[in-house]
Amino acid sequence: MAYILISVVILLFAIHFYRKAQRHSIKPFPEHWHGLLLENVHYYSNLSKEKQKVFQQRMMQFLSEVYIDGVKLELEELDKILIAASAVIPVFGFKEWHYSNLSGILLYPDNFNEDMQFGSRDKSRNIGGIVGNGRFEKQMILSKKALYHGFKNKSDKNNTGIHEFVHLIDKLDDRTDGVPERLLQHQYAIPWLNLIHKEMEAINDNHSDIRKYGGTNQAEFFAVASEYFFERPDLLKKKHPELYKMLVKCFNQKPNH
Repeated sequence: MAYILISVVILLFAIHFYRKAQRHSIKPFPEHWHGLLLENVHYYSNLSKEKQKVFQQRMMQFLSEVYIDGVKLELEELDKILIAASAVIPVFGFKEWHYSNLSGILLYPDNFNEDMQFGSRDKSRNIGGIVGNGRFEKQMILSKKALYHGFKNKSDKNNTGIHEFVHLIDKLDDRTDGVPERLLQHQYAIPWLNLIHKEMEAINDNHSDIRKYGGTNQAEFFAVASEYFFERPDLLKKKHPELYKMLVKCFNQKPNH
């Protein structure tokens, strides 16, 4: 069964590459999406009307460059909205951004395991999203369940969509190592690494409110800390002021401002 599903995934990604070769123009922003964004994306609702317009344009640009397909589900408008919002939020502080290391996204109905299976009989279905490597290079797989949970719960400091797109940003220098060299100026690299190690040590000693998974390695710390930054910026600023300041420099923005 695993081999069949993997074959399907490879076939869908091949379709992505074919479609990618056929450049699509940027479609107009559907006006009714504004209400859906206000209802489901807290980050968007905090933006000024001017910035909301820019956010809309950036979403449509992203959707013109990356193909999204559903596996055993029919894509809904809100699926595309939440995925595009996840992509735009981390890079909204930059005037122009293209995810040059992403071609396509597969949306699964539920969390999946390391064999990319998500059936009820499959064990260890605890993965909400992955950024592909090897034959899945330039691809992302997301769990719809995890994606929606990240936007529905506004107080848990977790957001799977943002987490995976931060991994993509990290990977732009061909290394997913928790040091976003395309974002941080060179002089901040050493202070950032020192800060990461200090914060990871606190996590692993149970002296931090940053999610435990952030103590796994530098890359996961960067992604988990970024979720916190965008989901609960005021709390991060209060509890981890040094980390907050560094992430402001990194993402060139202050969420909620």
